[in-house]
Amino acid sequence: MVTVRQPDATEARRYISRLADVLLDCVAGGASVSFMADLTKSAAEAFFLKCVDGVERGERILLAAFESDELVGTVQVITATPPNQPHRADIAKLLVRRSARGQGIAARLMENAEEASRKAGKTLLVLDTVTGESAERLYLRMGWTKAGIIPNYAMFPDGRWCATTIFWKSLL
Repeated sequence: MVTVRQPDATEARRYISRLADVLLDCVAGGASVSFMADLTKSAAEAFFLKCVDGVERGERILLAAFESDELVGTVQVITATPPNQPHRADIAKLLVRRSARGQGIAARLMENAEEASRKAGKTLLVLDTVTGESAERLYLRMGWTKAGIIPNYAMFPDGRWCATTIFWKSLL
């Protein structure tokens, strides 16, 4: 049974090592999620420490998926936006351990991210993802609208270029 929780900053700090392990697993599996293959555990932990600092400041929502006691996935909602975009948030770092994929965990995380965004007063979400990967198909199934594709936007962890698809979704 998978449960999705929205930990506060204090609780999230207890998960830093496990969140870092999820990120490391995804990067080792070739996911283009801002990090290269040489990502270290300490660098992954430092990334999540900054994320939790954002949670503490009210600039970010962190969601974590658990299968029993194992942290198997995470996603973030970045709520800190410019003054002329108070209605908008960005979805970032949808990550699911390779061993836990195919169970609907990513969809559950996204459903929870959308609900947390609504509760935060957001009515428009945006995200980007690697073009042609399974996440792109997930977002389309979940009613997201493709805005366009940017070639050579980022790299896979091994240094190969990848295109990125930009999506948006209205929560109205």
